[in-house]
Amino acid sequence: MLATFVIGLREGVEAALIVGIIAAFLRRQGRADTLRLVWLGVGLAALICAAVAVGLQVWAASLPEGQQEVLETIIGAAAVVVVTYMVVWMRRHARDIKGHLEGAAGDALVTGTAWALVGMAFLAVLREGFETAVFLLAAFQASGEQLAAAVGAAAGLLTAVALGYGIYRGGVRLNLARFFRLTGFVLVVVAAGLVATTFHTAAEAGWVTFGQEVAFDLSGIIQPDTVPAVLITGIIGIRPEPTVIEIVAWLAYLIPMSLYVLWPQRPATGTTGRTPVAPDGTTAAATR
Repeated sequence: MLATFVIGLREGVEAALIVGIIAAFLRRQGRADTLRLVWLGVGLAALICAAVAVGLQVWAASLPEGQQEVLETIIGAAAVVVVTYMVVWMRRHARDIKGHLEGAAGDALVTGTAWALVGMAFLAVLREGFETAVFLLAAFQASGEQLAAAVGAAAGLLTAVALGYGIYRGGVRLNLARFFRLTGFVLVVVAAGLVATTFHTAAEAGWVTFGQEVAFDLSGIIQPDTVPAVLITGIIGIRPEPTVIEIVAWLAYLIPMSLYVLWPQRPATGTTGRTPVAPDGTTAAATR
């Protein structure tokens, strides 16, 4: 549940941040007339993403067992690629995302192309929605508690919507670098578990035949419906009897990506193209 909550929160906040910045900028510019179009684009993108997510789940459930393992392997690998790209991109751009978006919105208003703003909001939600659909589908397949995973994802998305509204109204200030570093690390841990799960399903599909010796036995610790099972299997992604290749793959992803996410960033040396940042690293996503 915690893993899917963080996925929903992280992905939802990225989309809400972009939409909230655009909407707040338009409100400050006295262009409330364009907001209806922005919300229309957001709603349409959300519906498309929901349809894709439901369609993927229904299609996966209808496949024979052997083909399900192949599909789970492909989806798991895609989810790892998606989260890796997402973490790397946000680490690089978290500090200057507000200035970049407001500059693009200002250019659209100058040229009189309100549809460009709709497109920005639509594509932001569509991209994050597709990423969320792939990542959550992989997390659901790896989780033994489908209902808890769904509740966690819904709670994360609802929290993200609330934060997005606060950003739009100007009452929420986020230390973007710190927020995305913390959630990025949690997602790296979850993605490392997906890497191990992907190698497991690839072995069941007959794609991986080496390193299938059991590395160690945790079945005495990991019991159904216990806290260790939730932490070790549900979040970290280690099965009760992981194979050698699963543990090697897990460590090979977790260690370098954790160092990348948690390593302190050097402060910006200039202000060109960047959002002004307070001494504590906090940037206001929107102001009245």
